[in-house]
Amino acid sequence: MVLGIDTSTYFDEADRGAVYLDESGTPMDPLDAFRQNGVDHMRIRVWNRPFSPEGKPYLGGGCDLGNFLRLGHLAADKGYKLLLDLHYSDFWADPNKQTVPKDWAGLGLEELTEQVYNFTRDTLNAILAEGLDLALIQVGNEITNGMLWPVGKLTVGENGTPRENYPALAGLLKAGIRACREVFPQAGIVLHLERSFDQAVYTEFFTNMEELGVDYDIIGVSYYPYWHGTFDQFFANMDLCGKLFGKPRMVMETGYGYTLEDYIAEGGGLVFSEDNAQDFLSQIPYPLTPAGQADYISRFLSLCRAHGIEGVFYWEPLWIPGDGVCWASKEGQAYIHEEGKPTRNEWANQCLFDYEGRKLPAFDRFHAKFHC
Repeated sequence: MVLGIDTSTYFDEADRGAVYLDESGTPMDPLDAFRQNGVDHMRIRVWNRPFSPEGKPYLGGGCDLGNFLRLGHLAADKGYKLLLDLHYSDFWADPNKQTVPKDWAGLGLEELTEQVYNFTRDTLNAILAEGLDLALIQVGNEITNGMLWPVGKLTVGENGTPRENYPALAGLLKAGIRACREVFPQAGIVLHLERSFDQAVYTEFFTNMEELGVDYDIIGVSYYPYWHGTFDQFFANMDLCGKLFGKPRMVMETGYGYTLEDYIAEGGGLVFSEDNAQDFLSQIPYPLTPAGQADYISRFLSLCRAHGIEGVFYWEPLWIPGDGVCWASKEGQAYIHEEGKPTRNEWANQCLFDYEGRKLPAFDRFHAKFHC
């Protein structure tokens, strides 16, 4: 089973002086330590142009092509295989937002399809020119509800009927995949969804992909127990997908908190904190403590092996607090229409290092041999 990490914000941390420590408090290189654990894939997201029209950065790691190339070289030098995660947006894309890049605003389906092909081709050619290889390519990020809204959005059918607009979405995906096959024909193509407990959604989505002739290789999913159901629900869906579609299944994102305490005295803004704990505590399998986080990883990896899951990626294990380390600037929030939220690092209590940068017990559980 492949083990991977998504550390797209690595240089955002490193350039601001982040230090990672082992249990004794000695500085360590976390990327080298992950490799020693048998982690051999790195997933790196790419946004089209994560800057305002005036050139102000959207933050969240500044994940443009330049960041990918810089991090990709570092990762490749350390022995990682690379997974390119194309969002097809200037900033965060997920089930609640798939914002069209500013340069593509107002385009119809035919023009937008052409832009997807050209952007994908040009991005891949730039990566190839740098001498980097790609093992896997995600065409879209968490596209459960489509991508490049409104043109590629899946719309709810009337009276519970299946969702509509799959042909438009399939056309956009085919354009991106065609460019991938041309430039990196050996790379595995991943279609990545969340809502990974929902058998009806997955059956509908991938049946449509099959019927519309979308050429992909891997069913990719996100699994966070806060949102995506119990282990039983998740693995029942993964087993069904394997039976129905005959594709490898990979967990492109998972994570688990180790504390509800905030690193800012006044609090407010963590994705999961004491402020909203009652919304999810009844749904999680282990306490949000260092020991609970470690137990989650051990159990989840063991179950993934048992159910034939071919890869698991931990999302942003190094995104610890730091001066200027933020998920979004005000300009970035405006672009995705999420103004008014705190702009701080909201994910820090999901990392595999604590707020002071010290390695947590879960780090050593995310290990290729630990669960064999």
